Amino acid sequence: MIMSVGRLTVFAALLASIMQVAFSRGAGDRCFCQVTGNLDDCACDVETIDAFNNDQLFPKLQKLLESDYFRFYKVNLDKPCPFWTDNNQCGMSSCAVQPCSPVRDPYKRRFKVSHPMDFLTVVCSEKTREALQNWNLHDDEAERFCVIDDVESPDAQYVDLLLNPERFTGYKGPAAWQIWNSIYEENSPAFYRWLDGQCVEKRAFYRLISGLHSSINIHLSARYLMDDNWFQKKWSHNVSEFQQRFDSELTAGEGPKRLRNLYFLYLIELRALAKALPFFQQSSFQLYTGQPRKDQAHKELLLEVLRLADTFPLHFNENSLFAGDEKEAGKLKEDIRLSFKNISRIMDCVGCFKCRLWGKLQTQGLGTALKVLFSRRQIDDLTKPNVPRPAFQLNRQEIVSIFNAFGRISTSIKELKNFRSMLADFR
Repeated sequence: MIMSVGRLTVFAALLASIMQVAFSRGAGDRCFCQVTGNLDDCACDVETIDAFNNDQLFPKLQKLLESDYFRFYKVNLDKPCPFWTDNNQCGMSSCAVQPCSPVRDPYKRRFKVSHPMDFLTVVCSEKTREALQNWNLHDDEAERFCVIDDVESPDAQYVDLLLNPERFTGYKGPAAWQIWNSIYEENSPAFYRWLDGQCVEKRAFYRLISGLHSSINIHLSARYLMDDNWFQKKWSHNVSEFQQRFDSELTAGEGPKRLRNLYFLYLIELRALAKALPFFQQSSFQLYTGQPRKDQAHKELLLEVLRLADTFPLHFNENSLFAGDEKEAGKLKEDIRLSFKNISRIMDCVGCFKCRLWGKLQTQGLGTALKVLFSRRQIDDLTKPNVPRPAFQLNRQEIVSIFNAFGRISTSIKELKNFRSMLADFR
């Protein structure tokens, strides 16, 4: 007897669910994601971070990121890949990004299209687009620290991050692995593996990239495309996918190390936000959206988040980086800066537009965090009354990226708690 398509779909879903439960029970007994204790190169422990993030910082930060200033990010998703030509584009609708753009026919998604961006639909009103143009005029009046190509490009568009959440889109396989292999192998071949003999700066660079990779994998596992058909798309937690990426027995012992690197990344970005507090405390700084009352309320919330970040008891000590011979330290810093710039360019090779969006944002956010940590003297000048024109500046793009990037890391720490609870239920 031939089983109907509907029954076959139900049977397949039931079988997948049974396999996930069976697979989860074995890993649940191993407690592989129960990372504990002190972190290498830090005076902090995992438990302190969990309590601080989940109970105090996470709720306030998420509320801030929902405001208009932080939900709109300008990005150029049409830049060509500078490293290889066989860059396969994801043609699935879940890979598409919805920008603030003129009206496009939403029914185009039902037919074959020549460019993945043709999936885009209307998400921003004319009033919102006019407001965004006014934001640009306001920013142009401020002194810029640097020019960001994405912002200046005529191909750049504003994207509403709340309407384009980071989640699993179905983009995987050799094309996706090529991105991460390029990031690890081309930028850090000497410490692609976990090596103990590297200097603290190189270990830190590797751990930041590994932590970013881990955070993205947690997001994809927490918002996994579990059901995709003509009638609906359903995203939810996929415990077996999480295990595949982090179970010590399935990753040759690397999974728990990757999770520890996530915590290291959290400390770096948390420290950067705390160090940037003097910049945001300036009376001249405002979160301009053209709505004075809301802008002031959001600035107060932002300062509340930053002051809370500043109270964290076990901050990463950035003075441990580049603290040796001045000439050698300068060379190391420049090497890392160039490597990080190279990673930013690799993000233009990501074939999934939504993945490219979040990859570019989080890479820029981490780069902005490093910029803050490397600008200690310039930031100190902000609090000195006799310095007429402080050299340290952050433009809107950098501000939006660093807060949203840290929001992603904070969410990953929160999701780890959820996965621990799910795995505990399987025991």
